[in-house]
Amino acid sequence: MAAKKIIAICQSGGEFVANKDGTLSYNGGDAYAIDIDEQTQLNDFKSEVADMFNCSVDSMCIKYFLPGNKKTLITISKDKDLQRMMNFLGDTMTVDIFVMSEEAAARNLSNMPASRSSRTTVTEAGGVLLDVAPVNFRVNMDVSDGNPISCIPVGIIDENHRKAAIQWENTITGVDQRFNSFTEFREALHKYSIAHGFAYRYKKNDSHRVTAKCKSQGCPWRIYASRLSTTQLICIKKMNAEHTCEGAAVKAGYRATRGWVGSIIKEKLKVSPNYRPKDIADDIKREYGIQLNYSQAWRAKEIAREQLQGSYKEAYNQLPFFCEKIKETNPGSFATFSTKEDSSFHRLFVSFHASIIGFEQGCRPLIFLDSTPLNSKYQGTLIAAISVDGDDGIFPVAFAVVDAETQENWLWFLLELKSAFSTPREITFVAGFQNGLKKSLAEVFQKSFHAYCLRHLAEKLNRDLQGQFSHEARRFMINDFYAAAYAPRLEGFQRSAENIKGISPEAYNWIIKSEPEHWANAFFGGARYNHMTSNFGQQFYSWVSEAHELPITQLIDALRGKMMESFYTHRVESNQWITKLTPSKEEQLQKETSMARSLQVLLSHSSTFEVRGESVDIVDIERWDCSCKGWQLTGLPCCHAIAVFECVGRDPYDYCSRYFMTDIYRLTYAESIHPVPNVDRPPVIQGESSEAGIFVSPPPTKRPPGRPKMKQLESLDICKRQLQCSKCKGLGHNKKTCKVS
Repeated sequence: MAAKKIIAICQSGGEFVANKDGTLSYNGGDAYAIDIDEQTQLNDFKSEVADMFNCSVDSMCIKYFLPGNKKTLITISKDKDLQRMMNFLGDTMTVDIFVMSEEAAARNLSNMPASRSSRTTVTEAGGVLLDVAPVNFRVNMDVSDGNPISCIPVGIIDENHRKAAIQWENTITGVDQRFNSFTEFREALHKYSIAHGFAYRYKKNDSHRVTAKCKSQGCPWRIYASRLSTTQLICIKKMNAEHTCEGAAVKAGYRATRGWVGSIIKEKLKVSPNYRPKDIADDIKREYGIQLNYSQAWRAKEIAREQLQGSYKEAYNQLPFFCEKIKETNPGSFATFSTKEDSSFHRLFVSFHASIIGFEQGCRPLIFLDSTPLNSKYQGTLIAAISVDGDDGIFPVAFAVVDAETQENWLWFLLELKSAFSTPREITFVAGFQNGLKKSLAEVFQKSFHAYCLRHLAEKLNRDLQGQFSHEARRFMINDFYAAAYAPRLEGFQRSAENIKGISPEAYNWIIKSEPEHWANAFFGGARYNHMTSNFGQQFYSWVSEAHELPITQLIDALRGKMMESFYTHRVESNQWITKLTPSKEEQLQKETSMARSLQVLLSHSSTFEVRGESVDIVDIERWDCSCKGWQLTGLPCCHAIAVFECVGRDPYDYCSRYFMTDIYRLTYAESIHPVPNVDRPPVIQGESSEAGIFVSPPPTKRPPGRPKMKQLESLDICKRQLQCSKCKGLGHNKKTCKVS
């Protein structure tokens, strides 16, 4: 490909004239043309110009205008600068260049009146100031030694700052410009300073007037704005737009950084709620050339979120209105809150009518209690009561936001939960035993069963034994512990316990003292349908994790929206089912039926049968009992029972738990959860709540240091490998910290 050729039009003998808009025009003089291309060296170009105008190469100073910028003169001092100029030209066939002696250039520039370009963030690369304005431009050359040149010594925006310059260069236009508020004026002033590349400081900044001046000492730029008489408008009364300073690039931490970044990212945050502070900082640097640290970007995101979602503080004061709205739009629902003596938020309980009715009509009497931390501005904890529907899906019954997970708050939550139930049932609770939960459950639901969460127990066993056993030994003990818990009969539990005793008598004693009647199938008196851990509702906690940073009213409403959608989806899907049992239970029953075909049935009594296979089991179909305990534990007939039904001509569906029937499942989701309108911006009088005499302030909590932690949605390996010293073979340390000599 042929090298690109440009005709350089060189002019001399004329002079530069400053126009009213700050641009420069070159008038008069003679013009000559020189061919240059991408291979042209600066020394060769200078030699040809020197021969043409009879001047010295050593003292020659070459300058040109940036593309589309008639206010700033750029110096060509090396070959790379000449190549940059060529690159800026694009398809332009001619350029104007001007040259003067270095002595004359220094003299003329020092005597020039200085003003500032409308886009002035300084960037210097290799001694040459760069711009990325449009490439069609002219570069003039003046070889006279004495003609004064009126040019403007200002910085030029680089590619990073172009967006800021285009958007914000005219946010301040001059005297008589009006704004709706001082906040609007200050924001416009800040953007203007970024686009024009200077820093300023306030001399006066109050509710009546704002006076600002350039930070550079001696620079005359200043602005004064105050309220327009008899109106609420803010008007610029005085402004000196002239700069004599060289300007400075806006740095991180510059005044109001969080505010203007927040206003910039607001729309993107609306589309992408998980917009990360790191991505915010990267985008601001790329688009505006301004460096933010993580903390500034994070705080800017908080400001933007508050602008979109409303004030966190205001949301607490809206709780009376919000609770009334829930009960108004969802009659029969429970929505209560309480405050402390200083009117700060204490706790909020919500249970929708559709959840209460669905639990009582269609769910097994089984509730999982668990909690998860909230990482909003004021922290707090969300605790939930979740049941399980006939297809083993989660069914939220009630939830609450409390200031902290304490015994007092658990007791309060359980009392509220009990008051929501209209028909008493013996309920099995699967829950931990932390923060007095064991005592609170026994106090509120006396006739119910408390199944210890198996995961909580396993973690406690692992913690208590840590440092005493190797990783492999602990792994075997945990596996045997789970086997003991799931064992349906006493002999299975004892066999697993003996395995643990063979590894460690201490671990065996721990197992015996840990109240197996609350967690082992062989002893437990309630019905938990083989659900052994309290973190059953992982889907619900994933909903919480998506909304945990919202203000409290919007958090609750986001959960309501998820539940409303889930109820509708389950209702529509179940209307399409044609099986007697729910899909998962139908599949399980068919699996047991296929296993039953290989079994032999012997009549032992009128309702008692002996079933032979790999083992011998006794089935009593009148008592819904099998010695394998599978029927009792799951609520579905085991393969032994199904073999008997086929032998005597009974229908297995008649012996399935009613909670697994499709008709009952539909009752679970028969009621709907309704929207709660105006939750984002309820009408709240300044300084008052929607309910006379009630004011709710945020809890006096503080965000802890470090990365916020949310509930783990998947199981973790509780048997993490310990450090083992390669020197003494001890556990819990390495050879560097080993104390053995």
